[in-house]
Amino acid sequence: MSIEINWICNDVQLAQHCEHWNTLAFIALDTEFIRVDTFYPIAGLLQVSDGESTYLIDPLLIQEWQPLADVLSNAQVVKVLHACGEDLEVLALLTGAVPQPLFDTQVAAGYLNLGFSMGYSRLVQQLLDVELPKGETRSDWLQRPLSDLQVLYAAQDTAYLVDVYQVLMQQLSAQKLAWVLEDGALSVASYLDTSDPYELWRSVKLAWKLSPKQLAVLRELSAWRELQARERDVPRNRIVRESTLWALASELPSEMADLAPLDDMHPRIMRQEGATLLKIIKRARALPEAQWPDALPEPLPIEASKVLKRLRKVGLELGLELDIAPELMLRKKILEELLRSGYPDGPYQLPESLQGWRRELMGAALLESLEGVQ
Repeated sequence: MSIEINWICNDVQLAQHCEHWNTLAFIALDTEFIRVDTFYPIAGLLQVSDGESTYLIDPLLIQEWQPLADVLSNAQVVKVLHACGEDLEVLALLTGAVPQPLFDTQVAAGYLNLGFSMGYSRLVQQLLDVELPKGETRSDWLQRPLSDLQVLYAAQDTAYLVDVYQVLMQQLSAQKLAWVLEDGALSVASYLDTSDPYELWRSVKLAWKLSPKQLAVLRELSAWRELQARERDVPRNRIVRESTLWALASELPSEMADLAPLDDMHPRIMRQEGATLLKIIKRARALPEAQWPDALPEPLPIEASKVLKRLRKVGLELGLELDIAPELMLRKKILEELLRSGYPDGPYQLPESLQGWRRELMGAALLESLEGVQ
């Protein structure tokens, strides 16, 4: 396959090409970045293919990203990406926008029952019978000039992504295409929802063991760590480890001498952040009860595994009927939320996380399968 590669190295070129991309039915996108010792990914290259040419955008030379933001937000232009979780972050950081509507080829492959969480190279091999080179995945994308191998690797990513998209589109029914785009919108919404630092405490391991008062402390500590990591642009664990946050919320220390015995309390953290941590704990402990979070539910007992299996069967049977990868049907987290809503005696309520076509096609069947559960 001969790939026509065009470099975009200034704001004028980007604006001109974005004007054209805004007239298209779709564009394929990918990003190359480095994220080793930073909180935020550092973009090294953006790739765009429009079905005719492939464009390599040098983010080190671009200042004005609004034209690309307009393309990303253009509801008439489908944005095609593969396994795009980190790409969303890179694009949002550069442009302030996220790709909508979003067609994720990995998700689409699942809807065609080609495989679940299939890597890009494997999908290209399966659909196009092309073997892509893999050696440049972890290379230095901030170096200039980029090597010929890096340029070829980056260009091939989106050039073949166009072909993958077109093959998938030929096989997808109108209904499944709508579901792929619906899942793309959910991915974007999920990414945007994770931005609130005061909600991160919910995902701390073993947080369910803490009382509401302790959770109030954990919430403030987790938010502080997140905001500091963003401000300093360093990984979260460089500020304080998550296990240390839990220990601080559990023990509620009030003096510097109380910090040293805590699990995972590194001497450097105690020396640099100890006073600040104690101030946050003191302030959080003084919050009125009305501002405490609700206690988190305990993990489901082992006996509930049989009921989860019954719920999962609803998705598996429908997936078989629709020829969709079973892993795409119902996430375990959703099933656990449903079960917690009334276990063990009921009544049960469908969780808000069960949305769209899954709620429409499986909601009633899930509730019906819980009737008579003891």
